[in-house]
This record gives sequence, C-alpha cells and structure tokens, in this order.
Amino acid sequence: MNELETLNRALFLMINADPMSPRWQIDVTLAVADDLIYLIPATLCLMWLFGVGRQRAAAVRACCVTFLALGLNQLIGLVWMHPRPFMIGLGHTFLEHAADSSFPSDHITVFASVALTFLLAGLVRTGLSLMLAGAAVAWARVAIGVHFPLDMAGAVCVACVAYVLVAPLWARAGDALMRRLVRLYRRALSWPIRRGWFAR
Repeated sequence: MNELETLNRALFLMINADPMSPRWQIDVTLAVADDLIYLIPATLCLMWLFGVGRQRAAAVRACCVTFLALGLNQLIGLVWMHPRPFMIGLGHTFLEHAADSSFPSDHITVFASVALTFLLAGLVRTGLSLMLAGAAVAWARVAIGVHFPLDMAGAVCVACVAYVLVAPLWARAGDALMRRLVRLYRRALSWPIRRGWFAR
C-alpha cells in the first residue's frame, strides 16, 4: 500500500462515524449524505423558470459540465476499480450501497460541477452556497462509510477537467443552444408564462 492510500485510509477512519454515536446524529448524517443532492435539480429548475438570461445560461452550462463529468467518472471506474471502504472491511457502514468503484464520488462531482460553473459565471452567492452544501455531503458520505476522502478530491478534479472541456464548445455553440431551448420552453409552457407564473 502506497503512502497516499495509507493517508486516504487514515483520514477515512478519522471521519467515519462510530456505531455508538446517538441515533439522531446518524440519521442527520444519512439525510445529508443521501438527500441534499436534490438541491441541485431544484436550483437548476428554479434558475431556469424564474431567472434571467445569464442565470439560465449558467444552469444549462452546469448541466453540460455535470453530464460530461459523470461520463468521465464512468470511464475512470472502468479503467481503475477502487474498492469502497466496506468492500475491504474498513470502518463502519450505515448505508447500503452497490459494491462498485468509489473513485471519484458521483455526488460530489455533481456539486462541484454546478458550483464551479456558477462561480465562474459570476453567480457567486449561489455557487458558494452549493459549494458549502457539497462539502457537507462529502463529509457525510465519508462518515457513513461509503467513500474515502480522496474520492471527493478526485470528484473536484474531474469537475474542473469537464468544465475546461466544455468551455470552448460553449463559446462556439452556447448562444445557439440557448436560443433553441428558450424557444422550446416558451412553446411548451406558454400558458403559465402568459399568466406571469414563470419568467419569459
């Protein structure tokens, strides 16, 4: 075992929850680990339905970055299988999870992709809020025993790579894509838009 993996396991054991912890603490940690991810689709939907052009463009670009990053995660998992803690009998696990590769974390890839895109689009408050939520999810998923700390660092790196790959494509085709999506949106939801329920 190399030094980096030794550090990874040592950090995991420092964060991993104790079975003797109060049940309410475990329940809160499980909720953060499993349910806070729904902030992402909720934020993207709200930004599209009630946002202006810049916010909508950031939401769509964040989706592009996220989908590419998750695809890269799948490729990494195929090339290099890194077992989850419970697969090697390390620590304590409080959530049932498939015995697939732990690196990188898909949850944190999603948070990092969207937060990074928002921050670089100038939506600092929303980006920072999602970054803090993502940090809480990262801690919780290690605490419940389904990820190692370096899985989270890897997820942030993948999100950065995906953003860099999407950026030139967005510069070329982003405006055209947004015009088509806005036209489709206005046709599909013309009734509530006319009544002022959603932004035009």
